Amino acid sequence: MHELNITPLMDLVMVLLVIFMITTPQLSNDLDLSLPTGKAPAQRPAEKPKLHYVDVDPQGGLLLNRQAVKLVELPKLFAALKQAETDPSVVVRGADDVDYRHIVGVIDLLQQADITKVGLATGVAK
Repeated sequence: MHELNITPLMDLVMVLLVIFMITTPQLSNDLDLSLPTGKAPAQRPAEKPKLHYVDVDPQGGLLLNRQAVKLVELPKLFAALKQAETDPSVVVRGADDVDYRHIVGVIDLLQQADITKVGLATGVAK
């Protein structure tokens, strides 16, 4: 045979090209994570951090630190928390049968207020 048949070689190149095109976007990860280390912390904080609690009842009623508030008041209250403390910690507690959209609404308001230390818990405090 005097001619070189490059058709199988072109098929291989195309398959490799498709594989690289599919796998390359997954190589870049834009998610910032703070992974725990196996080492003990250098020193324990002198006092426990102050936690603020937002309780959501099944009907969508809200309590901020056991004080009844309305959803429209929360952005101002969260802004006041952010001004009073440099990095406030907020725990959002929902009743077991609460509609999750109420929880998401509170978390969205926390994000808009630039409060990043947010915890989730179940069961409203009594």
